[in-house]
Amino acid sequence: MADGCVVVVGGTSGLGLEIARHYASAGRRVVISGRDAARAADIAATLPGEVTGIGLDLADPHGIAGALASIGPVGSLVLAAIDRDENTIRDYAIDRAIRLATIKLVGYSEVVHCLTDRFTPDAAIVVFGGLAKDRPYPGSTTVSTVNGGVLGMVRTLCHELAPVRVNSLHPGIVGDSPYWSGKTDALDRVQGRTLTKRLVAMEDIVGATRFLLENRSVNGVDLWIDGGWIIN
Repeated sequence: MADGCVVVVGGTSGLGLEIARHYASAGRRVVISGRDAARAADIAATLPGEVTGIGLDLADPHGIAGALASIGPVGSLVLAAIDRDENTIRDYAIDRAIRLATIKLVGYSEVVHCLTDRFTPDAAIVVFGGLAKDRPYPGSTTVSTVNGGVLGMVRTLCHELAPVRVNSLHPGIVGDSPYWSGKTDALDRVQGRTLTKRLVAMEDIVGATRFLLENRSVNGVDLWIDGGWIIN
């Protein structure tokens, strides 16, 4: 296990919050970020152990350095913040596309840039992508493109940051996440197309994140967590 704190960007809700909760419960120092500093601090106060909440907006990359100025050393970095965007090419919303590309490609990269000198020698990074890169759907042009960009980011960062390890995680539909609450019909369709005949759960994503962060021989891996989704 790496020394230093665990930083979870996008750690105030959903999957990021569950990852933060795990490491806080395990006695690690944890920093969670959200767009609103007050909300991040309030959520941090509900977690066990030593947890700090900070305000950080990935859509405003110029402000990231200041938001991270007080953090370090860093043993684990999880880039889990997401923004959902259904944006068809026939009805293309430029501002939404720019925002999503900025968050995941420029914002993620700037976080790593700002923390580069604070990573411990055995530190590890997990970058969240998504399966839309391989399973596009109507309206996923921007989502599929930026998630594909995560693969290139991981490849370059592995070399630029070595010996710091960098991996990516690509979740399928997480059935017990807040976003999917109440969407029974869609979840039933997905579950019927998995080889496991069960939906991915948040605890599965936490376990996969732990594996990528903690196994010191795993580097440059793009891990699918989808239960063996049957495409055809």
